Order: sequence, then structure tokens, then C-alpha cells
Amino acid sequence: MDPLEIINKYYEQNPKCKEILLNHSYDVTDMALRIAQRKPELNADMQFIQEAAMLHDIGIIKTYAPDLYCDGDCAYICHGYLGSDMLKAEGFEKHALVCERHTGAGLSLAHIIEANLPIPRREMLPLSLEEQIICFADKFFSKTHLGEERNVKKARAKLEKYGEETLKRFDNWCQMFL
Repeated sequence: MDPLEIINKYYEQNPKCKEILLNHSYDVTDMALRIAQRKPELNADMQFIQEAAMLHDIGIIKTYAPDLYCDGDCAYICHGYLGSDMLKAEGFEKHALVCERHTGAGLSLAHIIEANLPIPRREMLPLSLEEQIICFADKFFSKTHLGEERNVKKARAKLEKYGEETLKRFDNWCQMFL
């Protein structure tokens, strides 16, 4: 599977958004692969990480995010499940889970309900090792400050709005992956 073929299919009409998506995705992919390489004892699936990290944000095209040149109908928080739907339609069920489960450090059903988020009411927590690595790597990069890697303190601060459960998950990943 070539992630660029799928990205090109959905982003052909929006080259500015595609450029942002690709730059961000390359940064996340690079970090995720470095984590997996530094931790060979985890036996992570490198090919899957490379593919899924490139595709984890494919759903942004369907959201309204003017800073990213996205003029879709949905709130930005929806990009995970929207990307999941896109990849399921392409026949990539396992990759779709990464899209759905990467927002924040994953979103629990309790948090989704408590925050009344405009997304489906279900658990959206990264489960597989590869999902966790990609989700973790994603926390260090923004789509509005391309190429700038956040340090752990700044990445953690960006997660505070998701609550203590999220911060605990991130802290555990720091111990596992750094």
C-alpha cells in the first residue's frame, strides 16, 4: 500500500492543505519510526507504522480549519473518525483505527460524553503498540508550526485540556518510548 496514492486521491484539489498534511505526516512518521528503532524489544511493525503514520490525519480535509486550508463541514475534532471512515472505504481497517484513536492521547468514551464532543460515542483509545507509538509521536508536532518539534513539557501542556487520564497515558508513553 502506498499512502501517497491515497493522500493524492483525496487532496488533489487542495494542494496547500496537502502540503501541510504531508509535512506534518513526514515529521510524525520519522519520529514514530525512530521510537520503534530505538526500542527493538517492542517488536513493532515498522511497515505498518510508516503507512499509518502517513495517513493518521487524512481526515482533516473534511473539517473546517482555515489555517490548514480545510473548508469542510465538520469540526476539527472530527478529523480522526472522518479519516477512519475514509480509510475503511479504501479497505484499510487497521490503518483506520490509527486515525480514529490518535486525537489527544486517545479519547475515552467517558471524556467524549463529559465534554459533549461532536464525535461518535465510543472508546477511541489507541490499543496496539503501533497505534500508541504513532499517537505519541503526533503529540510533538503541529500542523501550524511545521518542522518544529515540541519538547515533552510543551507536548504534555497541549494535552492538559483532555484531562488527567490523558496526561497519565502520555506520561506512561514517555517512560515506554523515550
